[in-house]
Amino acid sequence: MYPYLNPTFNQGFAKDLCWISKLRPSADIKRGMIVTFWSPSHPDVLSIKRVIALPGDKVITKAPYPYPTAVVPVNHIWVEGDNKDGRKTLDSNHYGPISMSLITGRVTHILRPWKGPVRWWEFEGSRRVLKGRAEDAPNFN
Repeated sequence: MYPYLNPTFNQGFAKDLCWISKLRPSADIKRGMIVTFWSPSHPDVLSIKRVIALPGDKVITKAPYPYPTAVVPVNHIWVEGDNKDGRKTLDSNHYGPISMSLITGRVTHILRPWKGPVRWWEFEGSRRVLKGRAEDAPNFN
């Protein structure tokens, strides 16, 4: 999650230590939150990414996603890494929207290097996301 979680990414591979809340991890998810989840492409790997879009939102995708836009379906979110170079992160632009059932926790604090609480509500959002309504999200069930 460079630069937010690891500002020294380019200077070394220092590990971040985060506090993760696992209490009702997929309840009341908001844009900007940082979540942990089981990777859809590697189910044995726990991933950590920022929530960019919610059900009903339309995302202007990046390569290698096969379509120019995607609408996030019901019970799914769109996640992306903070790295400006999208080729260095495995996120929804690779595997599409993720099911909320894969979410295992939310990052609430960064303990090392100390940054304190994660102020996700200060996240400005992405210009590539057109906010929608959950009621209008596709439902594939």
